[in-house]
Amino acid sequence: MRLATWNVNSLKARLPRVEEWLEYAQPDVLCLQETKLSDETFPQLAFSALGYDSVHHGPGRWNGVAILSKGGIEKVTTGFEGSDEMVDPYEGDARLLAATCGGVRIVNVYVPNGREVGTEFYDRKLAWLECLRTWLAATSETTEALAILGDFNVAPEDRDVWKPAAFKNSTHVTGPERDAVARLRDWGLVDAFRVLYDQDRLFTYWDYRRGDFHEHRGMRIDLVLVTQPLADRVTWALVDRNARKGKLPSDHAPLVVDVDL
Repeated sequence: MRLATWNVNSLKARLPRVEEWLEYAQPDVLCLQETKLSDETFPQLAFSALGYDSVHHGPGRWNGVAILSKGGIEKVTTGFEGSDEMVDPYEGDARLLAATCGGVRIVNVYVPNGREVGTEFYDRKLAWLECLRTWLAATSETTEALAILGDFNVAPEDRDVWKPAAFKNSTHVTGPERDAVARLRDWGLVDAFRVLYDQDRLFTYWDYRRGDFHEHRGMRIDLVLVTQPLADRVTWALVDRNARKGKLPSDHAPLVVDVDL
C-alpha cells in the first residue's frame, strides 16, 4: 500500500497539479491538508474520474483536510470524535479526519501552526497535540494497522531543519512541541520515514521567500507515523521534490511511504 501526505496550500489553486501527481505517483491513499475548501466545493468527481473515493472535512477558506483512497473509505470520523469528554482547542478549524481504507486506519492531521511562542495560539497548539494523543489512546490500539499522516508543523529533531540557530525562539522546534510529538511515539507510533533514512537535511517544506527551496533551506514537518504492524512492513519512502518545482507549487512536497501489505 502506497501512503502519501501533501499540504497543498489551496486545492482550488493546485487541483491540476494534484491530478497530475496522482496519475504518475499512483498512491493508494493520499491525505491532503490545507485544502481551503468547503465540503460542498470539494472536487470529488475529479478524483473519482481518477479512480479514487474521497472524503473531505472543511468549512471553506481556511484549513480543510481530505482523504483519497483506491481501496474504499469506511468508518469516517471528524475531529476528536469518539472521545466525548474532549474539547478541541481549535474547534471548527477542520484539522482532523479519519477513515478506514483497505483495512488500514488512516488519520489525517493538520496540526495548528502556533504562530509565535508564548501566545495563546502556541498554547492551544500544544493542547491540540495533547488532545490527539489522548484521542488515540481512547479510540485506537497500538496492535492495529494505523497510520497518522499530515502536516504536523513540528520538526522532530535539529537534523530536521536546515539550520537550528535560524529557528531560535521560533515555533516548530521548541522543546514542548517536540515533546508532544515524542509522546505520540511513546504511545506506540513509529516515524516511517526514519525507518529507512537516518540522514539530516531531508525536508518536506520550504518557505516561498528568499529562494529557500533553491537554497535547500527547509524543514521536515510532514510526517507519516505508523503503528508497529505497519512499521515492520515499510519498504520504501520518498519526498517528491519535483512536485515542489514548476509553476504555482505548494510550499510543501508530497511525502510517500510504501508498506508491504
